[in-house]
Amino acid sequence: MTRYLLSRLGGMLVVMAIVAVLVFILTRAASGDPIAVLLGDQATAEDIARVQKVYGLDKPLPVQFALWLNQLAHGNLGESIFLQRPVTQALWERAEPTALLSLLAITIATLIGVPCGIVSAVYRGKMIDQVFTGFAMLGASIPSFWLGLVLMQIFAVSLGWFPVSGYGGPGASLAARVWCLVLPAAVLGLLNSALIIRFTRASMLDVLGEDYVRTARAKGLGEDVVVLKHALRNALVPIVTVIGLTVALLIGGAVVTETVFGLPGVGNLVVSAVIRRDYPVIQGALLVVAAIYVVINFLIDLLYTVLDPRVKI
Repeated sequence: MTRYLLSRLGGMLVVMAIVAVLVFILTRAASGDPIAVLLGDQATAEDIARVQKVYGLDKPLPVQFALWLNQLAHGNLGESIFLQRPVTQALWERAEPTALLSLLAITIATLIGVPCGIVSAVYRGKMIDQVFTGFAMLGASIPSFWLGLVLMQIFAVSLGWFPVSGYGGPGASLAARVWCLVLPAAVLGLLNSALIIRFTRASMLDVLGEDYVRTARAKGLGEDVVVLKHALRNALVPIVTVIGLTVALLIGGAVVTETVFGLPGVGNLVVSAVIRRDYPVIQGALLVVAAIYVVINFLIDLLYTVLDPRVKI
């Protein structure tokens, strides 16, 4: 167990190191100068050079990368060029909307995806299976921004059930803020449930053909017991895997939805940072999202041993 944990920890560090290199290269490869954007069109070359020196952007790229790694080693993601405060603080201030949105979205996706996948597998080839399979294919092909605008027009503009955009006022309660997240969470939940439906259906089909399922039926057990206790339990490993990966994708993929609904989350912060070439914010946000992705994968691997005693680590 200890050897496995140390091995996984080493692998996670290697992955994060590769991500750090790629993030740094990609941010610097983008056209535009953050200092020129910060100072505006009236700034002279001397003004730009002076401010670049303040932020260390006048140094060679290898030196800038080494300085950034040194900051990361001390738990510092750097300081935003435009916000004039630490990146960690800026991300923390925007974390609540993104975290709540992801939690609501994965709840909706799981509540739709797992039952639909199970029913689709049990009634394979029948009308209900075709309906759920078609829904999964449709959900995988619809752009999130288009579905967001459609739901906004129907439920916010026409019916007036939900706010059009925003996250509530400064003194809004948690319930009011959650209510503002219903529509964007529905968008992400509906679209991501498509992947869960397909994986659940495929996993259940593999298990339903096993000998122990036929034996359980031959013993006279009810179909609900056979499906939910025997089949689903043994099909949970790939289902939990795709749910865990969906959580990570939701955190990193909420950019478009947050922009459409005007949510002050991490996704909106990253969009603003990209537009303004705010290197520290872009690098810090992408690194944090990658770290969350890696940690979720690690936790899923540990969860395998709970779901299936045959899995040893």
